[in-house]
Amino acid sequence: MEFFNFHTHQYTNQPGVLELVNQYPREFNDSLPFYSIGIHPWYITEDQIDIDLKIIEEKLQTENCLAIGECGLDKRIEIPLELQISVFEKQLALAEKYKKPVVIHCVAAFQELIAIKKKMKISVPMIVHGFSKNGQLAVQLIKEGFYISFGKYLLKNPELKTVFQAVPNDCFFLETDTADENIQKVYDLASEYKEISIKELKDIISGNFKSVFNK
Repeated sequence: MEFFNFHTHQYTNQPGVLELVNQYPREFNDSLPFYSIGIHPWYITEDQIDIDLKIIEEKLQTENCLAIGECGLDKRIEIPLELQISVFEKQLALAEKYKKPVVIHCVAAFQELIAIKKKMKISVPMIVHGFSKNGQLAVQLIKEGFYISFGKYLLKNPELKTVFQAVPNDCFFLETDTADENIQKVYDLASEYKEISIKELKDIISGNFKSVFNK
């Protein structure tokens, strides 16, 4: 594995790139080498939740399903937060049952996220993807045992440089999410910000990958 793209919505099949492709229960491609699967808070449909959870549980038992998600909480959508929390907690219970890491989508609900992790005593790794917030929140998340993944906002927002630099090397991943840029571009900037070589960065992320995914 030359590069690991922690979270992407586009499978590019580039040589040397391991891509964790985000999938949804009702829009599923069995041919992808590695994927995560979950109910995104944007796409919660009440009368479909049980069916979706059944599909997710089935897929979590396959070898190429590396994680559950993306799932989580988003206060900027119209779906009631109570319903979002219920669906999220059911997915976390599956993550615990099958010992799979969780790809987290979180918008304006980080304190609720932390509280749920504590309440449910979640032991599997939880990774907040697409981080774009301040250093204070990054420190709090890491203290509470979360990993943080950086991607398109790292490329777009120079103010994230100091936030990223302060994140311990054993606590982060890199991703493209929905961005058109390839993962190598994210690695290039991350290595520049961390003031290390691309090889050192690859070794760090490879170590984090083994810790989180037991691979």
